[in-house]
Amino acid sequence: MGHRIFRYHSGWEWIHLLQSDEHSYADLKRTLPDCANWLDECEGRSSNHAGVSLLPGGSSVLNGTIMVQISDDESDIQPLHYWVSQERLVTIHQDLRIPIRLQSPLWAESFECSNTAPEALMVVLGLILESFHSGMDEFEAKLNDLENTMRKRNRTDLMDSIFERRYDLLHWSQLFIPVQETQIAAREAFLSGFEETDSYSRLRYKMERIEGLLKHYSLQIDTLISMDDAISNFRGTDIMKTLTIFTAVFMPAGIIGALWGMNFQWIPFLKDSWGFTVIISITLAFTVGIYLWLWFKGWTGDLLKGKHYRSKLIAASQSGRKQREPVAAKNKETAEVDNTETAIQLTRSRKKRTGGKSGTDTAVPSFGPRKR
Repeated sequence: MGHRIFRYHSGWEWIHLLQSDEHSYADLKRTLPDCANWLDECEGRSSNHAGVSLLPGGSSVLNGTIMVQISDDESDIQPLHYWVSQERLVTIHQDLRIPIRLQSPLWAESFECSNTAPEALMVVLGLILESFHSGMDEFEAKLNDLENTMRKRNRTDLMDSIFERRYDLLHWSQLFIPVQETQIAAREAFLSGFEETDSYSRLRYKMERIEGLLKHYSLQIDTLISMDDAISNFRGTDIMKTLTIFTAVFMPAGIIGALWGMNFQWIPFLKDSWGFTVIISITLAFTVGIYLWLWFKGWTGDLLKGKHYRSKLIAASQSGRKQREPVAAKNKETAEVDNTETAIQLTRSRKKRTGGKSGTDTAVPSFGPRKR
């Protein structure tokens, strides 16, 4: 198969061309001289591109290249070259997978409903974005697993998994941006009433939905990175505090052991049978004394009790909530007192105006809770 031409009832036509068929290239250049320069530019191009130009008659033409992921394999990316005017859409493919998918009955009806070739291009872009939905669902499942893993057990290698998800998100963003650029370029090329077409509106809503997902996932990953960084800082601070406390506690034992192990002729309690017991007792007394001094100063905290760092965060949040509850209750009580005083003042002023008489048609407003 070199190239195929599909003509639709609205008057526009679609030409599918395989990039490997040089004979069809030459035939198409002779048949469509307006596409000759574009066909030469497409040879060997494997990067995204979008451009707007004018034909000799003054009509606009949109042409470019979109890198499309064909399968679930992230490395299976093929270029889709396109050239579109009001009456003609030309696409170049490297293999038959994209044309077969475009000609499926599900999408054939959408192409039949298109009145112009630019509208058909919007349908093609919508088909390209269909792969994003399955990819985003798989990415969301991986991201949820990562969040659950981080909640249950924050491993030291968790940052590698977070960056893997970040790279996945960058991959989908790189595939999404060219589609977005093509949509904007199409609006630039075909100005009059193009934004009001159904195919353009559907594509715009679909892109807004995908763009919202990408921003949401990016925010989630940034939050995971911030949380992992905060947890690492907590862990590092606790480790340094613990090491400092152990160093201070066992410092007397190290000093006494170093002094008592020196090669001097006279060392206290060296030849006494109870000397070792005395030295051990002095060492233990200094060790316990330093620990009690650190504990009295409040420098040990919960570091030597084996509590997890998350318990500190939970305790802090609970203490903050307990502090806020009395304040909220006090504010509510103050508001009720103010309302009651206001009601009393209104009643007194009304009695003064009526000469101390209260008519049946004069109601006293109630600002406090109504009793039944």
